[in-house]
Amino acid sequence: MKTMRSSILCLMALLFTAPMLCAQDLSKYRGFSLGMSLASVLKHTDQKMSDVKMIHQQPALMQEVTWWPPNIPGPAFQSDTVAQILFSFYNGELYQIAVTYDQSSTEGMTAEDMVKSISAKYGPATNVVLENDTVKNDRYNARQQPVATWEDAQYSFNLVRSSFSGDFELVIYSKEGNFEAGLAIAEAVKLEEQAGPQREAARQKRQTDDLETARLKNQKTFRP
Repeated sequence: MKTMRSSILCLMALLFTAPMLCAQDLSKYRGFSLGMSLASVLKHTDQKMSDVKMIHQQPALMQEVTWWPPNIPGPAFQSDTVAQILFSFYNGELYQIAVTYDQSSTEGMTAEDMVKSISAKYGPATNVVLENDTVKNDRYNARQQPVATWEDAQYSFNLVRSSFSGDFELVIYSKEGNFEAGLAIAEAVKLEEQAGPQREAARQKRQTDDLETARLKNQKTFRP
């Protein structure tokens, strides 16, 4: 009786932990990990600080880096399925990875094909959106249509489709980092709007001063 009870408990434990064993770490993608420093990503992609795009400086430092994976020619040449990867940083820490697939590598593939392929690596999807489901989801911007989601308490791994081109994309982010970055971006936009009139006044003053400087110079050198 005890042996049978132990066997049942072991079976239940295996059934419970099987999905967890199959699932992969949702914070990692192709050697990149959410939380990596900007310096680490630049080193991994063989890029420099001059390749970094400044988005906002206040109230938090927001930066982006775009990387195009190289195709290495040769007898064993095989085009990368990824066209580009956009890395987003919050105060120097990677909080989001946006992957755009090469159009030729996904040509003819359906949403079901893509979900099946990704599930083989990351486990069953947490949520799959039907193609005719038009409910708005605030996690995606207007140019993206959600297809499927893999997520846990910390990370969200999303397959989306471009509303314009129809290309498949992956958006991977830290929930905490994405939330904090969203607040910082909203505050940065607010600060820029508040500083707008002052910047415009300063621009007009510079323009007026430059015009006056040119006028004074031309008064001395002009010959009719």
